[in-house]
Amino acid sequence: MAFVLSLLMALVLVSYGPGRSLGCYLSEDHMLGARENLRLLAQMNRLSPHPCLQDRKDFGLPQEMVEGNQLQKDQAISVLHEMLQQCFNLFHIEHSSAAWNTTLLEQLCTGLQQQLEDLDACLGPVMGEKDSDMGRMGPILTVKKYFQDIHVYLKEKEYNDCAWEIIRVEMMRALSSSTSLQERLRKMGGDLNSL
Repeated sequence: MAFVLSLLMALVLVSYGPGRSLGCYLSEDHMLGARENLRLLAQMNRLSPHPCLQDRKDFGLPQEMVEGNQLQKDQAISVLHEMLQQCFNLFHIEHSSAAWNTTLLEQLCTGLQQQLEDLDACLGPVMGEKDSDMGRMGPILTVKKYFQDIHVYLKEKEYNDCAWEIIRVEMMRALSSSTSLQERLRKMGGDLNSL
């Protein structure tokens, strides 16, 4: 019996050889979670945007990178993960709890965490691929710079309500772009490793 079990396990591992993953599939539940996070962000709106218009800033969302066809499979997975991680970190900082309805904020952070866990199954095998680290670093550094600029902006504005409203709208744009990329990847075969 142990031999048969070992043989079956070997067949499974061979069929999911290099570049494939057993758990790298963005399910419909994952996509529903992404849309739910956008809905939660919309609900978090506390201010009319008009008094905050003078505080608007272009943070340089790498929209063409995320929405275009510039990313390879491993880059797309890494960029998605980085965007979700940075968004989670942004809403998880101490100053954010004062700006938002605590229940909505906790639901958003939980939803982002679930999406990150879903992508972890895809990220693991990709991170092990040789020669792809340098190709991933450019897009990841772009995402990190984007979020660094957001953190600097919030600090400069002393985390005031208008600054958080500007960031909420910006995160809706960012998550909408990342959701579009996730849906496009999912439609291209479901299994992100087959791209």
